[in-house]
Amino acid sequence: MSAYKLPEGIVISGTGLWTPPEAISNEELVDAYNTYARHYNRVNAQEIDAGAMQPKPQSSAAFIENASGIKSRYVVTREGILDPERMRPFIPERKDDELCVQAEMGVNAARLALAKAGKHASDVDMVIVGASYMQRAYPAIAIEIQGALGIDGFAFDMEVACSSATFSLQRAVDAISSGAAHTALVINAELASPQVDFTDRDSHFIFGDVAVASVVERRETCAVDSAWEVLGTKAKTLYSNNIRSNFGYTARAADVDPFGPDKLFRQNGRKVFKEVCPMAAAHIEKHLGETGTDPREVSRYWLHQANINMNNLITKKLMGDDASVERAPVVLDRYANTASAGSVIAFNLYSDDLTPGERGIICSFGAGYSIGSLVVEKVAV
Repeated sequence: MSAYKLPEGIVISGTGLWTPPEAISNEELVDAYNTYARHYNRVNAQEIDAGAMQPKPQSSAAFIENASGIKSRYVVTREGILDPERMRPFIPERKDDELCVQAEMGVNAARLALAKAGKHASDVDMVIVGASYMQRAYPAIAIEIQGALGIDGFAFDMEVACSSATFSLQRAVDAISSGAAHTALVINAELASPQVDFTDRDSHFIFGDVAVASVVERRETCAVDSAWEVLGTKAKTLYSNNIRSNFGYTARAADVDPFGPDKLFRQNGRKVFKEVCPMAAAHIEKHLGETGTDPREVSRYWLHQANINMNNLITKKLMGDDASVERAPVVLDRYANTASAGSVIAFNLYSDDLTPGERGIICSFGAGYSIGSLVVEKVAV
């Protein structure tokens, strides 16, 4: 576990949000899934009747919304996802000399963040891509983005599941604090849809695709009128098997299907809810206390966007009767769970209205278990 108060003057000066052009509603997703499930049950009726196989249950848009708060999700492509005979997105491979899909997403978000921060690629000397899934092992997606933007410096990828955004922001803050970098570009390009098992009723609706980016620098180099000073960072991990993705290259050596259902995202939702909610609330309360911040006086909680019921419970513990969507904005209804990017989406969309002196906390939590947070204060520059 790490927590400390930072030297004054490290700020998030701009963020960018790139949203894919295509979306899928709950109703569309359910229609495809239910068609698939009925066909599956017919084909396997004999084994199901004998108790050798479990039938696929039917779903509904109301079930999804009640269970998660999700109404829709953005995806890089709808093609294939809604085909009952395919049930996965169709994303053709690109040539090695073409920008890969995840890097393209990251470049789009990065350009928006740089523009908002009043920066050029020539101002940046560090790039981090933090995401729950990487399209490939190497070369790093971050280095590909660095090359595409023409940045002179260094870049690397990091994966901490749904805490990748806050953990990567913390690494950027650390590097600037130590002098290892002057201006960092942190990118969270979440290409999650290929890892979704669209044939599983309990998880097929959870994830969406998106990319966010943040510019982190010293206050004296800031080119905009206001920014968010980072007052402190905090990270914690605790091993758990309740959220797993077993996809990996060693499947080839184990003579198993590398794309089998057990290699995709899976979780024990009830245990995650029971264990992560109190863990996240305690983490946030302690971190705020370490920066001299009263939870009741925090203007905005930009929380991980995984499940509306989780967020409601956490904010209730922190704010009591003052909990509201104004203070803890929700974006998962239209973006779904975008893995690590959710808290930064909320920060991007719901921070401009605050005034200098107001404080907030960016917090994400997920597999590991892992929790990362940054306490920030809006400052005039």
